[in-house]
Amino acid sequence: MAETLIVMEPNQRPPGEWTALNEFAPADYLAGRGGCDSQGKLIVNLAPDYDYLSTGYYCSLLAEARSQRVIPGVRTIEDLSRKAIYGLATRNLTRLIGRLAEHQEGIRKFTFYSYFGFSPMQGGGELCRQLFERFPVPILKIELTHRKHWEISRLALVPLRRLPATEHEDFIEGFRRFLGHRWRRSNRTRNRYRYDLAVLHDPEEKLPPSDRGALARLTRVGRRMKVDVELITRRDYPRIAEYDALFIRETTAINHHTFAFATRAQDEGIPVIDDPDSILRCTNKVYLSELLARHRIAHPRTLILTRDNMSHVGEKVGFPAVLKVPDGSFSRGVFKADDAAGLKEIARRLLADSDLVLAQEFIYTPFDWRIGVLNGRPLYACKYFMAREHWQIYDHSGSKTREGGWETVTIEEAPPAVVTTACKAARLIGDGLYGVDLKELPDRVVVIEVNDNPNIDANVEDARLGNKLYEFLIGEFIRRIESPLQKPEEEKTQA
Repeated sequence: MAETLIVMEPNQRPPGEWTALNEFAPADYLAGRGGCDSQGKLIVNLAPDYDYLSTGYYCSLLAEARSQRVIPGVRTIEDLSRKAIYGLATRNLTRLIGRLAEHQEGIRKFTFYSYFGFSPMQGGGELCRQLFERFPVPILKIELTHRKHWEISRLALVPLRRLPATEHEDFIEGFRRFLGHRWRRSNRTRNRYRYDLAVLHDPEEKLPPSDRGALARLTRVGRRMKVDVELITRRDYPRIAEYDALFIRETTAINHHTFAFATRAQDEGIPVIDDPDSILRCTNKVYLSELLARHRIAHPRTLILTRDNMSHVGEKVGFPAVLKVPDGSFSRGVFKADDAAGLKEIARRLLADSDLVLAQEFIYTPFDWRIGVLNGRPLYACKYFMAREHWQIYDHSGSKTREGGWETVTIEEAPPAVVTTACKAARLIGDGLYGVDLKELPDRVVVIEVNDNPNIDANVEDARLGNKLYEFLIGEFIRRIESPLQKPEEEKTQA
């Protein structure tokens, strides 16, 4: 097994016998001190909190960016925050739940813990093992309730510091057993025979990833290629299993129904763009910054900002500095600080909602390149110009959002260095559809962001390719439906 590191506050260590493993405080792990950021390690994250954008959440997020195996992973943290997701994943455990409940007489509700898939509860071994395969976490609190039959009424990821002292001995035993085994991840797939593509959209969204014209063209092209394209909304969540594939054309976020749709589709074995991992990776700029740095892809000088290191911004990043919330989109949550005083005021507001904020050097160019990348290959190239008298493409400062112009070129007309860098960055995220934003400077090309769910609007991104752009998209879904494990012909030829 890979070298194992524990991330935990020193004062949270359970008393008594403990494993002889390397331990790091969360702050040290986030800063990469002591070689804890090396690839190939197994990280057991026992930070004091796993809430969204907490320190523990970032420990798991950066572990994934560092190509480390981590328990719990960010995807698991998010899954356990929504009963709609974990309820679906546990629906086939009725028999095991009933077997465990046989030993609980005269009660209609009880709670117990699973430690790395281990529980001393009589009859609970197989249930906890299967729950651990679905949700690999250190400590899982399981609540069972009898209504018409026994069922899981709640699952909760529990930080070690909140575990009752009476449970510490069982936790240590579960940890000891875990270190001797690897865990499996479920990978359920289904054979598909009909080609029905669901396209999730929000008719009321002000800045949607695709306008009505693009959705209409996608629908026409799909049906011409014998794929029935149906526009769905968030109300259609229960129907996801009816389709052969899902295309998300609504702005994605973690704490949002788009992530639940992506997760549900993946759990059903349905090809989905964008997939949950891509959403997780792209919507958090802290993860992206770490990922780009580790793979030596040029990006703005960056400092992960906390309440304790604001004084370092001038030295590490310089002024003016750009401050970004981890999960903003469409230029929202991005601010410019001209000096240390401005930085302090902006950071104070942002750090009230997130333990970490991104501080980056300010690089101005009249336009940003956007390269659309599908399954690792360039799809389209656009120039997005800054809004008039503003330093961003979108200007949200007034009562109405203003945006700059655009110019679409062919991939062959775009600078080769821009296209090559965009594809390298996109491949670090996955094999979905991404929009890579870059700035072309005299001496280098700099990646600003990798966006999941990028814009595809009629007469903008499709201005040069026309219907062929939609043919590429539909063709990719057909490929995934028919041969989900098969690489495209071009990739096989290159290999």
